[in-house]
Amino acid sequence: MFFRLFRSLMPREERFVELFEAHSKKILEASRALEAMMAEGADMSLHFQRICTIEGEADKITRETHQALHRSFITPFDRDQIHKLITTMDNTVDGIEDVAQRVDLYGVRDFSPDMRELAAGISACAGLLVQAIPMLQQATRNADEIGRLCEAIGLEESTADQRQRDGLRGLFASERDPVRLIARKEVYQRLEKVTDRFEDVANVIETIVIELV
Repeated sequence: MFFRLFRSLMPREERFVELFEAHSKKILEASRALEAMMAEGADMSLHFQRICTIEGEADKITRETHQALHRSFITPFDRDQIHKLITTMDNTVDGIEDVAQRVDLYGVRDFSPDMRELAAGISACAGLLVQAIPMLQQATRNADEIGRLCEAIGLEESTADQRQRDGLRGLFASERDPVRLIARKEVYQRLEKVTDRFEDVANVIETIVIELV
């Protein structure tokens, strides 16, 4: 109680939330570029390069956040949680780039409906994150809505788990080329792993809110 009162009387460094917002928008851009890359008739090379560019831009925001953390005495919430949040967010955009790299490396040019649905789920998670992050400016007031958005990310992750299982089941039943099977299996797994990373971000956000309330 004393710690919360003390924090409320101190001036706050709100720049961190602005950095989180900027990073979340890069995650959304990358997720939409991944969807576009996997669309029918897409210019895959163009979208792949776009994803790599966005990942580099997100990395710059991550570095800026780490630098700000080292400089700042006063932070809007726990320093460890700031570090965890930007790290898990950066892992997410890295995961999106990782999917794109595997698609490019293996020369995957056709995608199943389940793969495209997994990509759409990634964009859905990114959209929820873009809504949740600005609410950290007033986390106590927005606690319920932040919790709802984080729960929705968790539901998307559960849906992705099932979608991956369905997709892999169909792949193993129909694919006879071992090289194609291995390549497409890895794409499925890496798509699902991205939604796991979104859930990691949501868990950190929920921890921040719990500590502030």
